Amino acid sequence: MTKIHSNALASIEFQLNWQSQVATHLDCYFAPKVNFWCDFMPVALQEALMNKSQGDMVMVPLHHDKIVPIYTQQNLFTLSSQQFNYNWLRGRRLEPRVGRFYPHQFLHNLSGTVTTKKTPFRCIGMAENTLQVDFNHPLALRELSISARINEIQNQHDERGGRCNEWTEIITGDGVGFQTRHQDIPTDFFADDPFNRLDWSDDIEFYHQPRLVTHIDTKALEIITAFYTRFLQPGMAVLDLMSSWKSHLPIDIEFNQVVGLGMNLEELTSNSQLTHHLIHDLNKNPHLPFDDEQFDVVVCTVSVEYLTHPFAVFEEVARVLKPEGYFVVTFSNRWFPPKVIQIWTDIHEFERLGLVLEYFLQSGRYQHLGTYSVRNYPRPADDKYSHQTLQSDPVFAVYGQKA
Repeated sequence: MTKIHSNALASIEFQLNWQSQVATHLDCYFAPKVNFWCDFMPVALQEALMNKSQGDMVMVPLHHDKIVPIYTQQNLFTLSSQQFNYNWLRGRRLEPRVGRFYPHQFLHNLSGTVTTKKTPFRCIGMAENTLQVDFNHPLALRELSISARINEIQNQHDERGGRCNEWTEIITGDGVGFQTRHQDIPTDFFADDPFNRLDWSDDIEFYHQPRLVTHIDTKALEIITAFYTRFLQPGMAVLDLMSSWKSHLPIDIEFNQVVGLGMNLEELTSNSQLTHHLIHDLNKNPHLPFDDEQFDVVVCTVSVEYLTHPFAVFEEVARVLKPEGYFVVTFSNRWFPPKVIQIWTDIHEFERLGLVLEYFLQSGRYQHLGTYSVRNYPRPADDKYSHQTLQSDPVFAVYGQKA
């Protein structure tokens, strides 16, 4: 059996495990070609992978400064509030909000050390005429561990050139950590009419036409189904919230009942996993038409971004869940533009994890909260968007157990 060696090529799923004040977090990144001859990763991780075989998994606890740049006071700045570019987004005036992240281009008329900062910054405080910003990596003060599962060990060629990858930088980049609060202060997601939509016409009209299609690719759906399996057992009663013609539940688990609540009758009647279904518009009436403590698990797949009354819905889900039941919310980065809420399009995709986490936290009805992300798996070759991007749709999830 082929084993990892110093000249090997391998495809590996890296898993970053960490904890914030309110939740556990697992962020996964698929690396299709890790070159052990020229790529960079922490020595302890590389040594742990040596002589391992396909399917093996290793976990290495690492101090945060071995994975992300160290936290420093030199990355904190107090600026004039006029240096925030309120008109950066054409057609709308944007106000800085405490806890939110912004691209560095949102700042202008800078001088000194701050001009060298090209990474996103976090707004951490505001006064009448000043703005406090933080350019530290959002994981700089977290305790982190990295796991690595070997997907495949490939034949190594003799070519020694090419690009060298810094895998910890890739794993922790592109917004990982944006889902957390700053110093356990709720992020201000809700100040700027966050639940506004382009189309306020009756949702029942928009969803009148059945859409018997999947909105994300099959690899992403496979990941979602596998994630749901962690919370499901035979004999459970499951509510598929905002359901459609597929529920994406594992087919090898026999449930007591699976109830689908959705907006289109043809879609629901086409869903072979449902034992019951009903039409219900949560944006018109957030109350769930079910008895207290009726379901073991509630899932919501790629739909939370359309809720205009999320706090009421999350309260209702807690009511219909049995004690210690789980609510699991999954989403990606695709949506119907007319019906998506405004805040969803305003924030980074990892901040959306933080937004949904706030829905759970605001209710005070959930415990054992967590977030989950998976990125960079290859898109299936037969997918209709394979000519546009080689990467599968990312998967994001937030979950909580009824307290």
